[in-house]
Amino acid sequence: MLKRLSIIALLCVTCLCAYAEIVVLRTGARVQGTIVFQNEEVVIIRNAEGARFQYPKSDVQEILTDDAAITEAPKQETAVDPEIKTTKKASILLEVGVGAAVIPNNAVGVGYNVDLLFGSHHIGDKHIFVGGGLGYHGMVLGEMYNFLPIQAAIRMPFIEAKHSPVFGLGLGYGIALSKQYVGGLYAGLDFGYRYQLNPKTALSLIAFAQFQQARMTVTETVEGETQTDAFTNESGRSLVNAGIKFALYF
Repeated sequence: MLKRLSIIALLCVTCLCAYAEIVVLRTGARVQGTIVFQNEEVVIIRNAEGARFQYPKSDVQEILTDDAAITEAPKQETAVDPEIKTTKKASILLEVGVGAAVIPNNAVGVGYNVDLLFGSHHIGDKHIFVGGGLGYHGMVLGEMYNFLPIQAAIRMPFIEAKHSPVFGLGLGYGIALSKQYVGGLYAGLDFGYRYQLNPKTALSLIAFAQFQQARMTVTETVEGETQTDAFTNESGRSLVNAGIKFALYF
């Protein structure tokens, strides 16, 4: 009989110790369970039902591990949505798009672009991307026009949720990839939809408009009564590219 009581007591102590940890959040919420992983960025705790909760370390006020903490009445389990709370600041943004390209009053064709941007995906506790990088933009307008834009960019959701409209701006300089023309000011405008897959990854479908300034050599032929003259000069042009692009934050 004494042996059975000893076993039961040992099991009770084991159960109490297994769930003697309480994660106290800065919101005042408490989660009781067993911490299964933690580092400088994140804490993961499993409750008595086996459910796991993940919190950024910056949101954790303290971790109670003494046995007396078990007797305290827990408050609401969590006020933080672990699915949309970010756990890192550095991010990469990859955008791929296609659309119609236009030289106003001159030519219409097809445009395509790829941009790779580096920056922060976490500004002021919001999923706002701020950064910069390089791209490759091509336009088929009778002949090929290719640019390498160097730009600073911002992508900002209207609400902090899994599903959100998103607005973006880009500004920089497009380097011409041909000796036949010279690059110039580049600007981009975005508006679309973003879906936050997890704290580190998001997808976007965006309608965009891009403006690229360029200077190119233009040859004009003038026919007279006795001869035909050709004049060559440099002309400034605005190349416009508008369409749909896909974006991945990771």
